[in-house]
Amino acid sequence: MSQNSEQQVIKGIPDNAYRELAPGEVYEPLMSPLKIVPEVSTYSVTWGLIMAVIFSAAAAYLGLKIGQVFEAAIPIAIIAIGLSSVTKRKNALGENVMIQSIGASSGVIVAGAIFTLPALYILNLEAQFYQVFISSLLGGVLGILFLIPFRKYFVADMHGKYPFPEATATTEVLVSGAKGGSQAKLLLISGLIGGLYDFIIATFGWWSEVFSTRVIPFGAHLADKAKMVFKINVGAAIVGLGYIVGLKYAAIICAGSFVGWFVFIPFLNYFAEGMTVAVGTNALDVIGNMSAEQMFDLYIRPIGIGGIAMAGVIGVIKSWKIIKQAIGLAVTETVGRKGGADKEVLRTQRDLPMKIIGFGILATTILIFIFFQFGVVHNLTHALIGLAIVMVIAFLFTTVAANAIAIVGTNPVSGMTLMTLIIASLILSASGLSGETGMVAALIIGGVVCTALSMAGGFITDLKIGYWLGSSPYKQQSWKFLGTIVSAATVGGVIILLNKTYGFTGEGALVAPQANAMAAVIEPMMSGQPAPWLLYGAGAMLSLILTMINVPALAFALGMFIPLQLNTPLLIGGIIAHIVSTRSKDAKLNQSRRERGTLIASGFIAGGALMGVISAILKFGGINFVNKAWFESNSAQILGLGMFLLLCAYLIWDSLRAKPEKEE
Repeated sequence: MSQNSEQQVIKGIPDNAYRELAPGEVYEPLMSPLKIVPEVSTYSVTWGLIMAVIFSAAAAYLGLKIGQVFEAAIPIAIIAIGLSSVTKRKNALGENVMIQSIGASSGVIVAGAIFTLPALYILNLEAQFYQVFISSLLGGVLGILFLIPFRKYFVADMHGKYPFPEATATTEVLVSGAKGGSQAKLLLISGLIGGLYDFIIATFGWWSEVFSTRVIPFGAHLADKAKMVFKINVGAAIVGLGYIVGLKYAAIICAGSFVGWFVFIPFLNYFAEGMTVAVGTNALDVIGNMSAEQMFDLYIRPIGIGGIAMAGVIGVIKSWKIIKQAIGLAVTETVGRKGGADKEVLRTQRDLPMKIIGFGILATTILIFIFFQFGVVHNLTHALIGLAIVMVIAFLFTTVAANAIAIVGTNPVSGMTLMTLIIASLILSASGLSGETGMVAALIIGGVVCTALSMAGGFITDLKIGYWLGSSPYKQQSWKFLGTIVSAATVGGVIILLNKTYGFTGEGALVAPQANAMAAVIEPMMSGQPAPWLLYGAGAMLSLILTMINVPALAFALGMFIPLQLNTPLLIGGIIAHIVSTRSKDAKLNQSRRERGTLIASGFIAGGALMGVISAILKFGGINFVNKAWFESNSAQILGLGMFLLLCAYLIWDSLRAKPEKEE
């Protein structure tokens, strides 16, 4: 029985896994639905929780530093394979899926928390640990409960119609990993290289983290006169992220960035000479006296914010049919499951009962109300308004998040959360809640919604992996709650630690681009100050135009408000992925090279992020060897660019060493 299961894994994923099924054709997962397979055990739950803690800390650091939260699914899957290989566990595939599913709570909870809650510190408001923890926990639980009724639609009914890039990569890693632990060794080596590289930058400052064209005399002249400057972050983790994102979406994100930095800013600067008055909301100086960076903050970022918000609205409109279908499916299942029909449902098709889901949503609703009433606003009317905003928006946008992950592997959670904040601020201020209390309330409401949407998008990936491989959905769903609790507690502690170590404002602070965008939106609305509505509107129109010509508006708008230096290495990583996967005429060789590169890039991400957390802890303890004068010098920037080119050369060279699988 177990040997048979092992044999199925070695043969690889069925050929009808990724294509649409013919009429009457049935998809048979790797692990037979008719057999009980090892899934939940002390081993799998313990390692899943350890992964949740480690990757929550790593993802929080990386997300606050560069504004991108990597999906933890692939690195966790690789580590799970390595562990099962070292411990010589047989038939470990089901347990590895469970480790990955519990551990992957980390990235989604982190995204929900760090995109909103650091804005409390940015606005000089006090954020308590319990507020960060409870908002992340309740949002995560709500995301799980809202998504479960949609599982059958996305993973089974739409079989072969959605590419699920993240789930596909993780599934392939888990399947190939069942053949041996060589991939874990590759991940370990690349993790050490990426981790050591980023650790040297953060702790010792041997070379600069960002290269700018200002180091060249002509570049400095161009930046001064035309306000044109090119910058790139030379970190290992970000180029690894770009590799996994791929060339198409990295290019679209960068296109948004380039339009802002190389079209709009020089265009504005063209009129600077004749301007004698400061123009724009919060502008204190004339354009001629501003740097390119100041112009970006004042004029380009608000356009990006408007674009992201409109992309979220467009997503809801596109998903309306899916919402109605999933509700109908849930109602039909609840009504139809009487008279012992449960016994006929295969374990691979069984969700948590809809009655439990309904009770869970009711209980979570009550807990959110109690949290808002006694932990945030201390006012019955405002607590009820906050609850209504959370429940309506989280439910409507759940399908948008799942749909985005299914199609492009990227969750537009930051754009949807920005829209939530704008709606929450307008409603709360109209009901009489403004000022600092209003800002805290709106941001915590945004935090709950953001975490719910982030969880919904991330969890559909886990459930699709389980569907392809033959896991039990109800077990994945049950144990996901535990991973959520552990991740929420870890994230709360890490955000507070990073705030005390680096801070989110001032020199040397963490970038936290999404949280800064949230703070920029909410402060004027809650303080009675004017907001840059014209720029928000321009961004919204830009998103509409991009949608009309079939360009992913969300990715483009995201590029417009994340700093240039954090987008350019994504493009480099995407270009490397394209080079690696297209050089040969042999399709199998190209695929092997792409997969090997994915493992190396995953190692860069995991190693760089983990060492970043260690570096933060060392700095918090007063251990810091960075010579600031050297770190910011032109020579250190040039050295940084040289080291970055070496790192990219290694990624290309080692990826091209891949050989196609012999047994297939």
